[in-house]
Amino acid sequence: MARVHRELQCLMAAAVLFGTVGYAQDSLNQISAGDLVRAVVANELKPQGNGKRWMYQLEKEEAGTVQTKEIIETKDGSLDKLIAVSGKSLTPQQQRQEAERIVKLARDPEQRHKLEQARKKDEEQCRNFLQMIPDAFTFSYAGQDSDLVKVKFAPNPKFQPPSREARVLHELEGEMWLHRSQQRLANISGYLVNEVKFGGGFLGHLEKGGQFVVKRDEVAPGDWEMTAMEIAMKGKILLFKNIAVRQRERHSDFRQVPDGLTLADAADLLTRHTMLATYPTTGDTAEIKARAK
Repeated sequence: MARVHRELQCLMAAAVLFGTVGYAQDSLNQISAGDLVRAVVANELKPQGNGKRWMYQLEKEEAGTVQTKEIIETKDGSLDKLIAVSGKSLTPQQQRQEAERIVKLARDPEQRHKLEQARKKDEEQCRNFLQMIPDAFTFSYAGQDSDLVKVKFAPNPKFQPPSREARVLHELEGEMWLHRSQQRLANISGYLVNEVKFGGGFLGHLEKGGQFVVKRDEVAPGDWEMTAMEIAMKGKILLFKNIAVRQRERHSDFRQVPDGLTLADAADLLTRHTMLATYPTTGDTAEIKARAK
């Protein structure tokens, strides 16, 4: 289940990387939707030199539980701090335990290496998804609302999926809204038009009708980030284990952080309030750091 869930998340991550190149209203009739998407993907696969890193709040609902976290992106990966569970704030003791976990993670070379490897693996997998998109689907224009252009996509019958992940991608149908002048994706949604079987069904399957929605917003001038995501998929693993991937995320309160921010810097930002509350007179952090060793 965990692997299927990661594959679905990466699929969503690939979707939110979509952008578009600017086309005037009359030029939409001069280029096919497929050629537009192909140009979009080629553009997104180029190195982006103006990428920003953010500190933001994440509200994630999964298996009936809602977790609220503070996230900080760094050049070495991301750190998170649990703030509340189902709307209930952590107790002082839980806050101290969370601070110790964060400091330990930031100070552990092995854990830092794992974070970096995970980041690189996610980027590589998402690039692979992006590269397949122009060939995996057929595309058609479906309307326009001011600066937003609507493009529908459906499985391309000529595409031969090279992997299990590609088979999930290929069975999706849906639509995307592209912000024309700013060259960004405003949102994308889709659903599985057919059941997806793994290993002829012996290894498992995802049921027809599974859905996803991804929404993006301009969090700073010219900078668009994912602000909402919903996934609803059902299936089985190894014929007997039912799975229900139901996940909802909301990303909000974006604040830009310095490009050179390290994991240690992020840990200090995330734990500073807890440490000051624990040691109100001196602000001494030595005890928490000692416990985190």
